[in-house]
Amino acid sequence: MTDNVNIIKLTAAETAARIAAGELTAVQVTEAHLARIEAVDEKVHAFLYVDREGALAQARAVDAKRARGEKLGPLAGVPLALKDIFTTEGVPTTVGSKILEGWIPPYDATLTKRLKAADVVILGKTNMDEFAMGSSTENSAYGPTGNPWDLTKIPGGSGGGSSAALASFQAPLAIGTDTGGSIRQPASVTGTVGVKPTYGAVSRYGMVAFSSSLDQGGPCARTVLDAALLHEVIAGHDPLDSTSIDAPVPPVVEAARNGSVAGMRVGVVKQFRGEGYQAGVIQRFDESVALLKELGAEIVELDCPSFDLALSAYYLIAPSECSSNLARFDGLRYGVRTGDDGTRSAEEVTSLTREAGFGPEVKRRIMLGTYALSSGYYDAYYGSAQKVRTLITRDFEKAFEQVDVIVSPTTPTTAFAIGERADDPMAMYLADLCTIPTNLAGNAAMSLPCGLAPEDNLPVGLQIIAPALKDDRLYKVGAAVEAAFVERWGHPLLEEAPSL
Repeated sequence: MTDNVNIIKLTAAETAARIAAGELTAVQVTEAHLARIEAVDEKVHAFLYVDREGALAQARAVDAKRARGEKLGPLAGVPLALKDIFTTEGVPTTVGSKILEGWIPPYDATLTKRLKAADVVILGKTNMDEFAMGSSTENSAYGPTGNPWDLTKIPGGSGGGSSAALASFQAPLAIGTDTGGSIRQPASVTGTVGVKPTYGAVSRYGMVAFSSSLDQGGPCARTVLDAALLHEVIAGHDPLDSTSIDAPVPPVVEAARNGSVAGMRVGVVKQFRGEGYQAGVIQRFDESVALLKELGAEIVELDCPSFDLALSAYYLIAPSECSSNLARFDGLRYGVRTGDDGTRSAEEVTSLTREAGFGPEVKRRIMLGTYALSSGYYDAYYGSAQKVRTLITRDFEKAFEQVDVIVSPTTPTTAFAIGERADDPMAMYLADLCTIPTNLAGNAAMSLPCGLAPEDNLPVGLQIIAPALKDDRLYKVGAAVEAAFVERWGHPLLEEAPSL
């Protein structure tokens, strides 16, 4: 089986197995995905940069290793789409912003190094909301990405390029980052799988910072097992990252291969439903809870009152940290420089550069954060938000004394139309209502498909939340739910996604 259509429909695990067995070459697989990108990405706009020559060189190296009889890793030769927030030596990294347009990093992020060391083939860099600030990938300086289910809809954000690349079969694997839901929310609205590992489980060295206490890189895929295989490649302690956890990587692949919920206690939080939730989303979620019970789980109702405050706390903490992190983009050291005609001061050049280089959403968050950190307001805003963060963490701790995992809808609605919420920031922010508490507490979470909403036939995501450093529980539950769904209704993406 070597034709391009069949190759791009393989899972990452199947692709790696066929390469290792000599049934396919890494070059064949890479060329099939590059052809797919060429055929459809003009419509989808998942990629900001396609590294054709670099990808083929990596693929040839994998084939050479196999020809020499060297043992290949579990993802050797499998193509991947990398969110354009991780530095890649010799390849542009823009973070979706004009202020870094054309910047070529002189080094690889730790995550990038680990992908290369595992012989994963990096196809290119994917589109994203500028500096990962957004829930729709409409805030990219290079234009929006379309949702392959309906190109007039958003693919989620901030990592919409990565999720769209998966859903349009341009790559079997992708990398995203999750600050308030930017892996899980795109996964939900595109019918794919996205995982936010425990905070500190995946190195942030070389990942351009938005909000340092919240940002977390993680795996994106079309199946739970594929996500687990990628998780194992990118996770692990990194001495270059001061927030990296020095602990063993949980047995995520083993959990994904042996999915079961029998005897597990699964929590349902009453705060994760109500006004603003689409009827079809709640319907599919309730069906998922019934399925979990049928598979042998005990369902436990939970009350976590502080979760109602999570959105407000997040939109003080994240902008405050962004205000600090983005201060380095001054036009003097790297990136775009505007107005340097020899007559202006450094301060004027910095001001003009930021005016031209940052988009509206980034400016909005910088101003919010600077105000929240200003003298006289720090305790009232940022300090209070951190106290709420502590309350949310305590609510999770109490919940996990009663249950093994928590489930919820990933997003309150299915994908909305491009432009629909562009002039209403609050409506946009509400897209991350269910995902934000996990970032504030640092727990692990996953989104996986749980069917299509009957009113619009668009994907709905089921969110699974586990305690910190118990990431394997996500894969154990996720694999069991996925297997049950596929057995009964087929995989929603592979079976029903409209063709491009």
